[in-house]
Amino acid sequence: MTTTLEPKNALAAERRDLAVAYRLIAHFGLDDSIFTHISARAPRSEGDEAFLINPYGLRFDEVTAENLVTVDLEGKILRDDFGAGINAAGFTIHSAVHAARPDAACVIHTHTTAGVAISSMEEGVLPLNQWSLQFYNRLTYHDYEGIALDLGERERLVSDLGSAKAMVLRNHGLMVVGATVGEAFTLMYNLERTCRAQLAILSASGATPRPVAPELAEFTASQYEKWTAFRSDPTKKDPEWEAYVRLALKTYPDLAA
Repeated sequence: MTTTLEPKNALAAERRDLAVAYRLIAHFGLDDSIFTHISARAPRSEGDEAFLINPYGLRFDEVTAENLVTVDLEGKILRDDFGAGINAAGFTIHSAVHAARPDAACVIHTHTTAGVAISSMEEGVLPLNQWSLQFYNRLTYHDYEGIALDLGERERLVSDLGSAKAMVLRNHGLMVVGATVGEAFTLMYNLERTCRAQLAILSASGATPRPVAPELAEFTASQYEKWTAFRSDPTKKDPEWEAYVRLALKTYPDLAA
């Protein structure tokens, strides 16, 4: 089987990959109407320290490589072919991470039922299965401060994130960062499955959750890090992300136009 994964037109790969991620989030039911965001560093040709984000008002299944908005770290719109601007709350969260984390080429934030439910539990994510162990001692938390419109929250959010790649926003949702769009999407998909599995476990009548012992949990987390280290290198191919791209191109043919 041969599938062309490179964009067929002159659009930069950064735009195509981000549009693919938006469609996949919608495809797997992780979107929330016109809210939440995925952002990625923009091509250098569109501005230094600029990033791409969705136009306000579009569903995730309507996002294309062409209508993504380019914005700088101060919120100034550099390119907006759609003309709808951006969501201010999305700018607050995403600009903070992009400014503080040079390794964060992509940031994904979601409000899924499972993610919001786990974010609303004092215990947070528990080490109950192999999916969750990827995040053992590698997941941080940020306390709820209301709708993210206060630019002053950026410093606190970045401090809470630290060097982690995944964060639970208390009473709010989930956030991940990746060195590539593919790494960020895979992290979010796995974190979402972690939350869904935990809810299923805790809701099982008469069952007693069986956490993994700390030593084994840490060992498994380190195994994940070694196994997925290539995903942090944008020059290496990611076969799982390529499989997801094929799914998106097959499901949404307009992405390959």
